[in-house]
Amino acid sequence: MTEAINALSATALLQKYSRGELSPVEATRAVLGRIEELDADIHAFCLVDPETTLRSAAESEERYRRGQPRGLLDGVPVAIKDLFLTPMWPTTRGSKTVDPALHSGKSAPAVAALDRHGYVPLGKTTTPEFGWKAVTDGPLHDATCNPWDHQRTAGGSSGGSAAALAAYMAPLALGTDAGGSIRIPAAFCGVVGFKPSFGEVPHWPPSPFGTLAHAGPMARTVEDCALLMNVLSEPDVRDVHAVPRRGIDYLAGLGEGVRGLKIAFSPNLGHVHVTPEVERAVAAAAGVLRDLGATVTEVDPSFSDPLGAFGHLFYSGAANALRDLGTRKRELMDPQLVKVAEKAARLTVLDYLAANNERGQLCERMAQFHQKYDLLLTPTLPITAFGLNREVPEDWPSTRWPTWTPFTYPFNLTGQPALSVPCGFCREGLPIGLQLVAARYNDATVLRAGHAYQQAAPQARKLP
Repeated sequence: MTEAINALSATALLQKYSRGELSPVEATRAVLGRIEELDADIHAFCLVDPETTLRSAAESEERYRRGQPRGLLDGVPVAIKDLFLTPMWPTTRGSKTVDPALHSGKSAPAVAALDRHGYVPLGKTTTPEFGWKAVTDGPLHDATCNPWDHQRTAGGSSGGSAAALAAYMAPLALGTDAGGSIRIPAAFCGVVGFKPSFGEVPHWPPSPFGTLAHAGPMARTVEDCALLMNVLSEPDVRDVHAVPRRGIDYLAGLGEGVRGLKIAFSPNLGHVHVTPEVERAVAAAAGVLRDLGATVTEVDPSFSDPLGAFGHLFYSGAANALRDLGTRKRELMDPQLVKVAEKAARLTVLDYLAANNERGQLCERMAQFHQKYDLLLTPTLPITAFGLNREVPEDWPSTRWPTWTPFTYPFNLTGQPALSVPCGFCREGLPIGLQLVAARYNDATVLRAGHAYQQAAPQARKLP
C-alpha cells in the first residue's frame, strides 16, 4: 500500500484527497517512510524535518475536512533544492561558507508561491556548492547516487531533486538550471525536468550565474510539471528580470496533442558525438511524435558550439560569487570550484563582452529558426550516467562538465524553454532523455508536446 501511494503523481494525489480516498497525512507519512528507508544510500536530501512536514500535512488535512482546500497543491509534498530560501529551514547552498542565518525567515518566490497553494514542505535536496556543476557532490554531503545504480551519479546540479523523484521519495520537486541543471539529472534519473523561458518563473535572490539561471519544476510526469508551473509562474516583485505575467494555464491545452506541429529533429546539433543507444532511443521518440501527427524533419539549427562563450559567462558568475571570500573560506570549498573561479577572474571586460556578443548572435539564430519550426528535438545528453565523485566520465578528453552537456547549455544562453522527458533505457538499465525546445515564451507548446509523447509511449517503470 505504501509503495502504491509513493508511486502516485501529484495530480492523482489531489484527486484522491478531493474524493476522501487518501489524506495528506497518509501520503506524507508514506513519502517520509520511503526517505527513511532509502535515503541513507542515495543522499538525495540534506535536510529532513518530519515534525514540520507532518504538521503542515495535518493542517492541509484539516482544510480538506472543512471542504476548504487551499489553491492548486494543497497537501502535496514537494522537495526543495537547497538553493531556494525556506523560512522554516536554513539554506546552505551546499557550502560551508554560507551563514544559514543570512536569510532566516525569508522565502524564495517559488517557495512563497507553493505556500500560498497549501503544499507540504518535504525537505531540502542536495546540490553541489552554489549549484556550480552537473554532478551532485560537495563539501557538505556525500555524493548523490543515481537510484537506478548507486555507483553512478544522479547528475546535477538539481541531482537531489531528481533522485528523490526517481526513488519515489517525492511526487514534486524544485530545481534550478543555469547550464542544464534541471534537465541533466532528469535525464540521468529518468524523470521529467522543465527549464522555463527565462523570467517566466520569478527567482530571488539572484543566482551568481546571472541571466543564465532559471528556476523550474521537476516531476515524474509532464502533467505534474504543468501543474507546478501554474503555481511557480505567479508574480513576485523581487525578481527584477521576471517577465510580465501572462496568466497562462499550463494545464489547459496540455491534451491537444502535436498534430500539425513542425518539429526539427537534430540527433547531434551537427557536431556532438552521441552514443548509439542514446541516438536510437531519441530517434524512436521522434518517430512516435511523427506517428502522432507532427511533421518531423531531420535538420540541424546550424549554430557552432557556444562552449567558449558559455564558459566565460558561467565561470565569471562563479568568480563573482567568490569575489569577497578570503583564503580561509576558499580552503573550505570544492577546490575545483575555486580553480575555475580564479581562472575566470583573469578574464577581461572585453572577453566578457565578446561572449555576450556570441550569445546575442545565438539568440537571433534560434529566433529565426523557430520562425519555421515550432519545436527542436534533441537528446538531452549524449551519454548515460557515469561513476560517482567525478566531474566528467571516465577517460573523458576534457576535465570540465560542460563538455558532456552540449545539448543543454546553449538554451540557457538563449533563455528558451526546454524540457527533458524519459524516452528509454540503455542496455545497462540506465535512463535516456529526449529534449524538446521552443521559442522563448512558448513554454506551453513544449509541455504539450512532452505530454503527448509521454502519453503515447509511457516508459516501463519499476521502483529503482
